[in-house]
Order: sequence, then structure tokens, then C-alpha cells
Amino acid sequence: MKSIRRIFTLLVALPTLAHAALNVFACEPEWGALTREIGGDTVKVYTATTAMQDPHRIEARPSLIAQMRRANLVICTGAELEVGWLPLLQRESGNAGIQPGRPGYFEAARYVAMLDKPARIDRSQGDVHSAGNPHIQTDPRNIARVGAALAQRLAEIDPDNAAAYQARWKAFSARWDAAIARWQAQAASLKDMPVVVQHKSFTYLLNWLGLREVATLEPKPGIEPSVGYLAEVAARLKTTPAKAVLRATYQNPRASEWLAERVDIPAIALPFTVGGAPGTDDLIGLFDVTLAELLKVAG
Repeated sequence: MKSIRRIFTLLVALPTLAHAALNVFACEPEWGALTREIGGDTVKVYTATTAMQDPHRIEARPSLIAQMRRANLVICTGAELEVGWLPLLQRESGNAGIQPGRPGYFEAARYVAMLDKPARIDRSQGDVHSAGNPHIQTDPRNIARVGAALAQRLAEIDPDNAAAYQARWKAFSARWDAAIARWQAQAASLKDMPVVVQHKSFTYLLNWLGLREVATLEPKPGIEPSVGYLAEVAARLKTTPAKAVLRATYQNPRASEWLAERVDIPAIALPFTVGGAPGTDDLIGLFDVTLAELLKVAG
């Protein structure tokens, strides 16, 4: 009798199991947001980091390992951005399906043209990535390229819902293309605007909008500037002036505010990713706020 009850219980549970949401582990908020746009209610997304964290430096906590253990798909930037913590999570999860080279592991950087590829790599250069600058999400055209590939991967992993993924991607892609056209029209006055950056966080954003980087506050990528180095940058800006100094909201504001005060330009904190500022709860909001902040100083 107990065996019959157990079988009946399993049979009742089968429809629920068959329609269980696909578990997605997103390394960064932008990829979590993109997955939700494409997956809707068909996916259950866990985002490992927040907009107020440096994605280079994340602790491989047991809670992250547990989330990765149950994931059907892991989507990360790649290009060595998560090299300090992601491999440990993958190894400790014991989840064979989300290891490198398997369908359950998706690297966004593989689908875009990488900028800042170094000619050579050595420790003296600072925190340089051999594949190029990993902060690809600051150009909305890259979001589109990644989204097209992600929709295909979701359909491959979850073929029963392939049509739904493609339909949602088609709808989002149309809205996204329209938003890009709107942003580019709004940003016409930003072309060739000189700016200082605190870190090479916005290389793709500057490339998209045609802004001109005239100085970087880090003497080498990932290396905090000394007061002496900042003074050198301030001196250079007297002959090559800038409109603003840009940093990501998660970064310490001390260096950018010091420079801004010395050369009398605004220090702007850009959201960098979804959730980085009020109004950036989704991808369209992210770029709406980013453009609005830049346009304040366009003059």
C-alpha cells in the first residue's frame, strides 16, 4: 500500500517537475537582466553579484557554490573578468553541465569584438586581461549581440520552450533596437567630448558614443593612484582639458573627487550595470540614466 501511495505521489508531481523553471546563475546583473527579458517566467535567475561590487573581486562563498550546484545554465562575462572566483565555484559545485566547454556554460565576451587587447602580458602592466577589456556591457550594441546568442543557447538547453525564448527575444530585440536609435540621437552632442576615467570601465561606452578619453586616474589598470600621480594628471589637464571625470558607482570616489576639485570639472558616477543607480532596474533604464548623466555636462 505504501508503495502504491509513493508511486501515486510521484505521478502527481510529474507535471510540476516537467514545467519547472530553468535555473540560471548569472555572474553579473546585466546578464541576469538580459536572461529575464528573454526567459520571462520560464527561467529562475540568481545573480551572484550586485552593481555595488567590483566583479573582479568576489568571494567564492558557500552560498554561491550551492546556487551553482543547482544551475542549468551559468552566464558570465568571461574574458578573465571572473577568473579570481568563478573557476572555484565551478569546481566545487560538482555540476558537470556548467563546466567550461559544456552547453550549460555561456561566456558573453565570446560574441562581441573585444577592445584593448594587449600586445603582450606581464605583471608590470597591472590588471590587464589577455582577451581584452571585459566591460562589454557598457555598449548596448554588445547587449544585442549577446542576447541573440543567449536566446539560442536557452533554446538548446530547454528545447520544450525554444519557441517562447525566440518570441520573447524578438520582442525585446525590437524594443532594444528602437532604444539604441533613440540614445544615439540624444547623444549627438557627446561626440568628441573629452573625459577622464577612473578605471577602464567605460571603454566600450566611449567607443560607442565617440567620447574622447584624455586621461586615466589609475597609473596601471587596477592600481590605485598616488597623490603624486593624480597631481601629474591634473597638470596635464591644464593643456588638455576634460569635461568630466567618470567612475562606476561601486568605485571609491576619493580619487575622482580629488581631481575634479583640483581642475574644476564635475565627477560623475555612472551606474555601470543594472541596479547601479535609481532608475536602473532594467537594461533600458541603465542606458537612460547613463545618457542623462553624461548629457548634464555636455555643454
